Amino acid sequence: MEQLLPPAQLGAGKRAFIRTFGCQMNEHDSEIIRGELSLLGYELIEDPQQADLILFNTCAVRENPTRKLLGQVADLSALKRSRPNLVIGICGCLVQQQTELERILHQLPHVDLIFGTHNIHRLPVLLQTVLESGRQVVEVWDEDQGIVEGLPVQRVDDLKAYVTIQHGCDKYCSFCIVPYTRGRERSRRAGDILAEIEQLGQQGFKEVTLLGQNVNSWGKDLTPPLDFADLLWKVNDIPGIERIRFTSPHPRDITDALIACLRDAPKVMESLHLPLQSGSDRILYRMNRRYTQAHYLRLVDKVRAAIPQIGLTTDIIVGFPGETDEDFEQTLDVVRKVQYDGAFTFIYSPRPGTPAARRQDQVPDNVKKERIYRLIQLQNEISHQRMQQMVGKTVEVLVEGRSEKDPTKLAGRTRTNKWVIFEGPLSLRGQLVPVKITRAQTFNLFGTLTGPEPCRQAPSGSTTSSSRSSGGRAAAPAASAIA
Repeated sequence: MEQLLPPAQLGAGKRAFIRTFGCQMNEHDSEIIRGELSLLGYELIEDPQQADLILFNTCAVRENPTRKLLGQVADLSALKRSRPNLVIGICGCLVQQQTELERILHQLPHVDLIFGTHNIHRLPVLLQTVLESGRQVVEVWDEDQGIVEGLPVQRVDDLKAYVTIQHGCDKYCSFCIVPYTRGRERSRRAGDILAEIEQLGQQGFKEVTLLGQNVNSWGKDLTPPLDFADLLWKVNDIPGIERIRFTSPHPRDITDALIACLRDAPKVMESLHLPLQSGSDRILYRMNRRYTQAHYLRLVDKVRAAIPQIGLTTDIIVGFPGETDEDFEQTLDVVRKVQYDGAFTFIYSPRPGTPAARRQDQVPDNVKKERIYRLIQLQNEISHQRMQQMVGKTVEVLVEGRSEKDPTKLAGRTRTNKWVIFEGPLSLRGQLVPVKITRAQTFNLFGTLTGPEPCRQAPSGSTTSSSRSSGGRAAAPAASAIA
């Protein structure tokens, strides 16, 4: 392997642009890429037309981002002809699919650099090869070579941080490409996770979101196996960190210990994203979700019995192969029963390489569209009603800054992950403040500060839980297994 140039020499005087498609995991991968490029001397900019390096970090979960990506990269061919030294790169999940990689190589010959999800740590070497040789470089490993710790990160937010704790997925849902693009489940060591979060606390970050394709299966592959709830309790003890969130969990891996942690750990937010995907047992079986509607509803009841104020959101796929009107009506029925605070709804799109894509009973596009419109309308009505129930309550808000909707006001999120807009000085940014909700829309709450002093201990909903205000540690599962 050729010797890497000194960081400041390789990218000195050059500018880089990164565009990210997909989930929070992709966003955090881009933060690592930004960190690597900064160490190489690149200046990160927001205008691709002025960049010396244009990099697209891709998603393979849905078809629309793929079409958008291919169109945007194709449009850069003229810019590449006028500026031959411009480096154009594509990385991420999409190129881990052989058929998509071949399509990129065939349709976009002006792309200089292609690397996969397992090759991010190799970016400096790959980029150096492109710059020195002038030839196209493609490196996409089929198998992960192990978790690389200590990579640089340039975070896009100075209050909230993503922390990856687990890579890959072993669930193999029949519609999902993730196990093929991200690989099998691999958990980071607890000590490495905690050290990263301790540093974030020292740097002034107030909130961390723990990331994983199946985040609550963390620790099962470690020796000895460890429990996700134990990890949350350890993060709860880290000074400086005020809020802890996690995404995305799988319903099959929600344990009693995790529910107790959501209830009792003072810094773990009362917010849970619980993907449903479908309300039909027949479709759930075809999806290989390995739970039934009844199991899912019992789990919701158990969570709400323990944490009545919890904010509950979900993912739902409409138009999965073979979905009948009756199957879809069962999904609507579950939505009515659960009364989600919000839902991410998707029209099923076949992903090459997945079992569902090979099915012959694909649902017509016009039927998919009609169904998703009905689902969105129903969920918006429920979301609006649930937001209206917040009026009159006083909630804790982490002030994130000025509202984009109204720059004269502040904005931030409640513990249950609802967006609140209110008046106040910008000096409150980064503080936990009490806000009384005075008005509600479907997606936003509006309120007024109830006092000049920031919250000392977070109120849960509109009242303060005694277990949380006193620490609640007596109810915690044993955390001594994690060092």
